[in-house]
Amino acid sequence: MKPRILVLYYSQSGQLRDILDSLISTIKDEASFTFAPIEPVTPFPFPWKASVFFDAMPESVLRIPIPVKPLDTAVKEQDYDLVLLGYQPWFLHPSQPITSFMKSEDAAILKGKPVVTVIGARNMWLNAEEKIKEDLLHVGAKLVGNIVLVDNNPNLVSVLTIIRWTFTGQKERSRFLPAAGVQDPEIKNARSFGPVILDHLQKNTLDTLQDDLLSKGGLQLLPGLVLLEKRGVKNFRFWANYIREKGGPGDPNRLGRVLQFKRLLIFILSPISNFTAFIQRQIQKKSLKRDVDYFKQIKYQSNKI
Repeated sequence: MKPRILVLYYSQSGQLRDILDSLISTIKDEASFTFAPIEPVTPFPFPWKASVFFDAMPESVLRIPIPVKPLDTAVKEQDYDLVLLGYQPWFLHPSQPITSFMKSEDAAILKGKPVVTVIGARNMWLNAEEKIKEDLLHVGAKLVGNIVLVDNNPNLVSVLTIIRWTFTGQKERSRFLPAAGVQDPEIKNARSFGPVILDHLQKNTLDTLQDDLLSKGGLQLLPGLVLLEKRGVKNFRFWANYIREKGGPGDPNRLGRVLQFKRLLIFILSPISNFTAFIQRQIQKKSLKRDVDYFKQIKYQSNKI
């Protein structure tokens, strides 16, 4: 009998679905796949309006769920040998639809199942994965692998292209900037991970899957990004709580604080964070190496970030 694999995912722009399709493309005839998109009852817009985008930050960071559509009964009635869980980070945390699913009754479908997380991100994903690790432990699932595809352009370039894509919908390259998001060659290369996953599943050696995924380039992590993300998470948590003091999503009373956060994020935090992270990277080489080694693996330690 073919292994049965559930593919759970939320893809706002469609890129994450492209990644998952590529990942399974070379093994789609050797296993039985069930795709189950996670869908908010009220969809988020894409492209975003800037006011809606920044207003989504507090609830994303504080992990406040929204209503999501239940999984189809046919999906829930099946048993699965493995789950691929695809998601995006929003504001250094799992996207609201993924958080909402993981806090819903339907997350029980993951109980007792081995899970491979598949992330499509600009460049920062560490805290989001730590939160998903917590969620998986809570529902009784076992994380066995993590694949991360990121935008490999320089940080400033990727900031500009993601802004263009997020607010105008233009993913394609322009005169001065490359295409936004994970590059097509990286998405195409995701097909190399499928046979590795299937081989470990069939041989019942999922406990060593992550090492093989790393050897295939399953994720890359620069030490400087660890520092940048730790600082970013701290700032986002402060601003999330500060904004929530004035009300929930769309409350006009919090608009002023949302605008303050927007200006701080764009004009202050990023330049200072990049500069200070460079200095810290020279001082904290040993501890950073330990952090990099930890985040490349699938074990979980509380309060790591």
